[in-house]
Amino acid sequence: MAIAKKKTLLVGGWLCSLALLSTQAQAQWWTAAPADYEECAERVESSSASRPDRTTLLSDCDSKFAGRRKPGGGYTYFDFMQNRSFDIAGPNPTTTEQRAIDEQYTSYLDTHRRSFMADAAAEKQREQQQASLQTEPVVAPALVPPKEAKVASVPRAKPRPKGPDCTVEPLACGWSKLSSGLKNITGSLFGTPSSEKQKRI
Repeated sequence: MAIAKKKTLLVGGWLCSLALLSTQAQAQWWTAAPADYEECAERVESSSASRPDRTTLLSDCDSKFAGRRKPGGGYTYFDFMQNRSFDIAGPNPTTTEQRAIDEQYTSYLDTHRRSFMADAAAEKQREQQQASLQTEPVVAPALVPPKEAKVASVPRAKPRPKGPDCTVEPLACGWSKLSSGLKNITGSLFGTPSSEKQKRI
């Protein structure tokens, strides 16, 4: 008899728990889950939960929905690793969209790696140039005498042509003797010109 009571209680407890589970499932069916982050956040804000509980519930919304609703429709996903947003169809990226985002991230990393390597190579070259400047002996510039001030050059007097060669040009010699003779005659008759007197003094 005691065994039968135990079996009855055990079966009754099992049926009660089954009934409770079915009512909880029905309650969840009647209250549909939020469609996206914004709807989830609205429900949290309108709930009577305390501020710390709201923060926890909002972080749950954030973990359930990666995308954010755009004003014109559709959703956007912000990838903080690339500091960039991507348009997605629903509140969470599909596997195809996630693959495309990952490919973009791979190319983003490649670009940054190349940029980093170029910067490192430029820095190394700069260090090598500085090291070579420090090890090379400093050569003092050659002392160049200062350029002397140019003195205004006075034009040299043209040398007087020597008298004509009388053996080659006898007529020229005749004219030369004649002109010097005329000067002597005019000087004795009229006196010497004043410029010649100054020269003689």
